[in-house]
Amino acid sequence: MTEIASPHLSRPRIMVLGVQPGRPPFRIVEIDGEVVGEATTLTDVLRAAAVRGITIHDLDNPEVVRWVGGDKFTWQPR
Repeated sequence: MTEIASPHLSRPRIMVLGVQPGRPPFRIVEIDGEVVGEATTLTDVLRAAAVRGITIHDLDNPEVVRWVGGDKFTWQPR
């Protein structure tokens, strides 16, 4: 199988996991495979990235940020 024909799943630097119940609900943020904290808003994700020197230009690019269990607007349990 050639490299072009093989499926390629890249791991983005930032992963935002599904909403966890809490007061307030939160999402766990991983950067470079390490849990770096909890986010209750989109701003928290941007702040966590900035602290680690990462500037996010496109929150909808799955090669940069992967949103698990919802998108960037999902902050409440379903």
